[in-house]
Amino acid sequence: MEPDGELNPDTDDLPLRANTNHILVRHYVLDLTVCFDKKIISGSIVLFLEPCSAEIAKTKDAIGPETGDGARQEPNEEGTKLGSDTQSSDLFHSSNAEDFTLVLDCCDLEVSKVEEVDTNSVSAALGFPLTAASEDISLDSQADFIQHLFSMPSSHWKEKHRRFLLCSRSPGVQNSNSLHFHTDRWSLKLKKMGVTTSQGFPRIIRIYYMTRPLGGSVRWTKDQDNRECVYTAGSPINNRALFPCQEPPVAMSTWQARVWAPSDCVVLMSGEDEAVPAEDGDTPFLSWNYYVTMPMPASTFTLAVGHWCQVPTEAPSALENEVEDEVGCSCLKTELGSELTRSPGEVVRGAPCQIGRDEATSSDSAFCHSSLGHKELSLTDYSGMEDDGISCSHGDYPCRFAERSAWSQRVVPHRVFSPACLLQKAQMGILKLLPQCLAAAHAVLGVHPFPRLDVLIVPAGFSSLGMASPHIIFLSQSVLCKECPGSGLNRLTLSGSRICHEIAHSWFGLVIGARDWTEEWISEGFATFLEDIIWAQAQQLSSQQTAEQFDLKALLRWRRLSDELQNSNEELQILRPNMERTGQVSDSGSSTIKHALNPDKTFMQVHYLKGYFLLRFLASEVGDQHLIDFFRLFVKKYHGQLVLSQDFLRMFLITFPHMERKGLTLSAIYADWLDRPGIPEWLHERSAVWSQARLVEEVKAEVVKWILSSRTHQAKGRKRKRTEPKVNYKELTTEQLVMLLELLLEESELSVPSMRALHKTYNLQNQDAEVRHRWCELVVKHAYSQAYCDVEDFLLHDQAMGVYLYGELMVQEDPEQQALARRCLGLVQEEMDQSARRVVEEMIL
Repeated sequence: MEPDGELNPDTDDLPLRANTNHILVRHYVLDLTVCFDKKIISGSIVLFLEPCSAEIAKTKDAIGPETGDGARQEPNEEGTKLGSDTQSSDLFHSSNAEDFTLVLDCCDLEVSKVEEVDTNSVSAALGFPLTAASEDISLDSQADFIQHLFSMPSSHWKEKHRRFLLCSRSPGVQNSNSLHFHTDRWSLKLKKMGVTTSQGFPRIIRIYYMTRPLGGSVRWTKDQDNRECVYTAGSPINNRALFPCQEPPVAMSTWQARVWAPSDCVVLMSGEDEAVPAEDGDTPFLSWNYYVTMPMPASTFTLAVGHWCQVPTEAPSALENEVEDEVGCSCLKTELGSELTRSPGEVVRGAPCQIGRDEATSSDSAFCHSSLGHKELSLTDYSGMEDDGISCSHGDYPCRFAERSAWSQRVVPHRVFSPACLLQKAQMGILKLLPQCLAAAHAVLGVHPFPRLDVLIVPAGFSSLGMASPHIIFLSQSVLCKECPGSGLNRLTLSGSRICHEIAHSWFGLVIGARDWTEEWISEGFATFLEDIIWAQAQQLSSQQTAEQFDLKALLRWRRLSDELQNSNEELQILRPNMERTGQVSDSGSSTIKHALNPDKTFMQVHYLKGYFLLRFLASEVGDQHLIDFFRLFVKKYHGQLVLSQDFLRMFLITFPHMERKGLTLSAIYADWLDRPGIPEWLHERSAVWSQARLVEEVKAEVVKWILSSRTHQAKGRKRKRTEPKVNYKELTTEQLVMLLELLLEESELSVPSMRALHKTYNLQNQDAEVRHRWCELVVKHAYSQAYCDVEDFLLHDQAMGVYLYGELMVQEDPEQQALARRCLGLVQEEMDQSARRVVEEMIL
């Protein structure tokens, strides 16, 4: 691990300052107000703390340029600027160096006050202990009181949360040594005068603060209806610009949150049942309450507030009446049906739901339980896994894997939200697919880790196609079809596969997380591998159809990975960049995330693709079904925990002992797949097989037709006026169409008539975003000016995918194309993701 003094946090590494080896946050209670006028979120957060064991905790933790955990000391004026309590910052620096310091990850926050919470009145009123009188628990101190609260069994989680809430609303401690704080670029540091150990530090503290309009953890923007909204960005700095927290993954905690927002807004959050808003007298605000019962890293906390509508199970006819807004988005012209003309809060409070025959019968009435339609998914009975000898290994919390009823719940309650102008597309392309995808995921992996799911179509400036958090998925508008599709699933390939990818993260990425953030492949590689399996299950493909689809997708990913590795820094191609030091931290628990802030890495897919191919390799060795069976065992053993690569690989080699006899060892996998740049030999060999698959051969035959047609036009020139004989082109699937356009991109020249025929034959302007992206590349390469409008439309509305298209426009050195790039950037730069904007500006300016 590199010492902080060697970091250049502006370019490539992210510091995690929290001293998690000394003290841990066990629970957060947030009380926040969203102010769209000022673009700030303000309020308080209460932290419930527990010191680590005496063997780990140090009695001395002075923070300075040369001491403590090596944290780089920022100039004093930075702390004065970020913290409004200048006197507290001065007292912090003048305090005894022997005093214990609590270090929280924090940036872009205005901290105004920090106080110790007085729980004496609460503990007396509650009359502890609640359980058996024989418990030898002293309630003479706050430490004993809080420890008793932490130790309450999970069966009493409702009462436990009630008591957390009561404590969080207690007053600050009076007539005692105050808490002094200091903020630097990446952290908030807290001291209590005279307290020299973590054991003596207050167990409950309250921090008053507000976010900054340009803070990296939140995005203030406008939705597709041109209405204000804010959401957590999922940026490399995660949530430290939303609330002071402990960012290292090992700092897993539970939380409760009350968010006040204008009454015409919807508040969506990673949390469970209390998603129904409450009124507060005559104020124009509603309060929304969410909570989680499973300890999770703070980075998984997600928040979105906006004027979104809940997508109905049947789209009202009014959705067909559309007008164009000022940026070209199709919006509603007429009043929606009565269900949608109410405020978003009213819709969520009172929306009816339909109960499918396979789903649980008790749930919040605001959720939809759409039926699965006429086709029944083939299911595997996993109930016997309860007797497989593997039991929960995590701490005590209400675990769905231990609930027999959860194992039969194929489709969890779910809702979809979107701007009004996208309701019909979201209804057809997301809501109708969700039951099939959820049931397919259950058929593949078993019990759903989370009891409910919201899906939100986020603003156009969202930086990726999707992001999964506990109980909620963000999806880019790019996954929606340009036109509302018919009943066929081929037109829904992008939306279906992306939904399956994000659902897969419930198992790999959320309920099982990476202990070291540099090992992204543990999350993204698994989700990419599983999206194909779950989507094939949702489509009810035959074995042969599934194998053919897998081979075609593998070839497309191989081509993408090959291109990326040829055009990227070798250091960014390694899946385990810390190698044998992966998972190691300093004595205090602080660490750095290698390359986390490197803008070049932001848009790389190597962790998705190379991780996916590693799993394809393992499947080729043991068989697809055996690997899926192993996934279920791995989930059963490690759910609720954090893992490293070796945890998965060692269990794999133990489960399949014959692999070592074939020469497949842990060190061999590290060497071939995780610790080196480039492409493993197996992948080179297998790609040759994929390139000869039936679906690929069909595409190659169509490519030949297009090339011959183009050459015929070029040879005859403009003098020939007779109509050309019609060519019969084969109908292609969406993935085949992507492959067709990729192969045509390899041609040095395509005639204008051929480009025009391509556009018309495949209705390219109305295909999904993956197809349209390849079409735009073809348009740019061959300067087909008649379709520049398609390129402009893509750059404006598919920002998650259009970053490198700007580079293509600039590299051609065509004045018209360069003007197009600059014009599009000027139109969307205010709503673009900050990382994407920085990369594009470097290309253009």
